[in-house]
Amino acid sequence: MDNLTFRYSVLLVEGLNVTPQSSFPAFILILILYIFIMLSNIGMMIQILVEKSLHQPMYIIFCNLTLNDILGSTVLMPHLLKDILTDPSKRYITYVECVIQAYFTHLNVLVGILIGLSVRLSHCRSVIQNHFCDNASLFKLSCENTVINNVYGLTFAVVLFASSIGSVALTYLRIMMVCFKSKNKANYSKAIKTCSAHLTVYIIMFVSGCVAIFLHRFPVYGETRKLGSVMFHIIPPGLNPIIYGIQAKEIRQKMVKLFRNKVNTK
Repeated sequence: MDNLTFRYSVLLVEGLNVTPQSSFPAFILILILYIFIMLSNIGMMIQILVEKSLHQPMYIIFCNLTLNDILGSTVLMPHLLKDILTDPSKRYITYVECVIQAYFTHLNVLVGILIGLSVRLSHCRSVIQNHFCDNASLFKLSCENTVINNVYGLTFAVVLFASSIGSVALTYLRIMMVCFKSKNKANYSKAIKTCSAHLTVYIIMFVSGCVAIFLHRFPVYGETRKLGSVMFHIIPPGLNPIIYGIQAKEIRQKMVKLFRNKVNTK
């Protein structure tokens, strides 16, 4: 089969290793989580867009965060839900759909370069060794030398994680310095609550992201890698609207006011 024909052929997605007995409970659990993620993030985004008092830089960042969570979850979870209830031998996806899913899963320029390096390779395999398409799954379809892809991918991952840890560390250092200098205990308590909640989500996202990326190089830990990836796409998008919505005073007040108005109208 020539390369052009293969590019538009149908691929088989390995998917999650779910037993027939646990497939329906797993489907219900992930569906509930997906519905919660969509409702909470869309609700928060609409509230920020509608309320003129929330049209400030900090809340625009929150809005962008919710949009990223919505896109990331929508790219992965509907397809994952379908595959859970599908026979493992019939979990098909076209090559074009796979590339599109891989791009929107990462959704940034540097990863776009990574995917471009993978797409240029000829392909001799038809099984996606993952529960969804990402860059590593794409270049694993090739029988060519993928050293460049591995080196570039690992370098990107190291730079990304190092810069992420560095920026978070500097941010928390500045917050600590301001808190120590401040004599306002209320502001100090608020900062501690906000930072602890944010740090919890960040650690979960960081660990699950590391597991999903680095265990691609060790096939024996495939199921652990898949679990880490699922956590990466479910836990932070589910917790972000709760943490930032509750911690932000203006958003919290708007939510309480809206809830009271609905109760009073009944």
